[in-house]
Amino acid sequence: MKNNRIFNCLLLFFITGGLLSAQTQSQGSELRLSLKEAQNYAIQNNKTVIAARQDIAASRVAIWETISSALPSVDASGSFTDNLKLMTTLLPGDFFGKPGEKVPVTFGSQFNSGGSVQASMLLFNAPLYVGIETTKLANKLSEKNLVKSEQDTRESVSTAYFLIIVSEESLRILEGNMANLKETLKSTRSMYAAGMAEGTDVDQMVSNVTMVENARSSMQRNIELNYNLLRFQLGVAPETNIIITETLESLTQMINVDALMSQEFDHRQNVNYQLLEGQEQLSALNLKTQKALVLPTLSGFYTYGTNGMGDKVRELQWFPNSMTGLQITVPIFASGQRYSKIKKAQINLDKAKTTKDMVTEQLLLQEKQLRYNLVNANQQYISQKDNVEVSKRVYASMENKYRQGMASSLDLTQANQLYLQSETNYVTALLNLLQTKIALDKLLNNI
Repeated sequence: MKNNRIFNCLLLFFITGGLLSAQTQSQGSELRLSLKEAQNYAIQNNKTVIAARQDIAASRVAIWETISSALPSVDASGSFTDNLKLMTTLLPGDFFGKPGEKVPVTFGSQFNSGGSVQASMLLFNAPLYVGIETTKLANKLSEKNLVKSEQDTRESVSTAYFLIIVSEESLRILEGNMANLKETLKSTRSMYAAGMAEGTDVDQMVSNVTMVENARSSMQRNIELNYNLLRFQLGVAPETNIIITETLESLTQMINVDALMSQEFDHRQNVNYQLLEGQEQLSALNLKTQKALVLPTLSGFYTYGTNGMGDKVRELQWFPNSMTGLQITVPIFASGQRYSKIKKAQINLDKAKTTKDMVTEQLLLQEKQLRYNLVNANQQYISQKDNVEVSKRVYASMENKYRQGMASSLDLTQANQLYLQSETNYVTALLNLLQTKIALDKLLNNI
């Protein structure tokens, strides 16, 4: 019994110790994540990113699959035949001293056996060589697509993370306001009992409390929705409990508008541009392939075999044979089909170039717009932050006047609504600033 207790204690120690990780500190199905940790966790577990890695693995196999077509191949074959009834034919009797007669003659032997080995190799096949180059480029593009998937995932995780923090801040504001309103409602009822307030004042305060309670319930649903969005991006089970460790202060400290505005932008380093550049190269290789189809194909082969014949299996007579040679195939006429494919490939190449130029212009315009949006969002954030302080002081003053009978319940309600609206505008401006920053970071390859 004592040994069992010691074993259970050791087991509990190792289990609890293993669940406390440096980055995620998970307890059972709980994850504690900063923004950076959430992004890194998603890169390892997000299903879209995992699928992108699998595409890379598949493209690497495709390279070897194409290369192997240009390497020598060896095939072996064998056969064994039991001629149950040999073929008989009639020959002129002159061969057998019986002129004028037809003599039946049986050809072949009862058993025939054979085996051969053939080695072959493509000596020249232009489309195949272009195909090898194409699969190598496809592998590079799959790696670029992984980079894009990781960037998209980091951006999506950041957006979900921001929504949670901002929503929880809004919930905190609503709960604080509701507690204050309930205290005011309590005072109003006391004033009504003492004849210092009217019944409509009590009704107004009850309505205010109800309105904030409904807003709180709606915000709680939004928070759970945002957590589910984050769970999906992280690739974790729906029942996983996620605890975010960032705060509004820590997030706002990460925003350096001046540094972002001074960072240079090279559209050629943007992954979307690089993917389109790769598509242009693929179109060029496709055109090259169609042109290569008019070239001849040359292959060589060598075959060695042996045949055994006889009327008894153990007494077969074996006769070896071998040959080597070259085979060439020359395209001559295809009713204009090859010309049409070459023309179509040229059009697709021109289209790919046009698309790349168009995206280049879009990226340059997007850069200017995002920089403008960042400056504007930062100004709005600072302005709304100041408005919150002003509206909070106005509300506190109006509440004090209301308690002294110098302001009506309607005045207090309006001041409270203005305060809540300023808080809403503040968190909205903060969310817009965070989202604008992450969008510009993505464009500048900072995530």
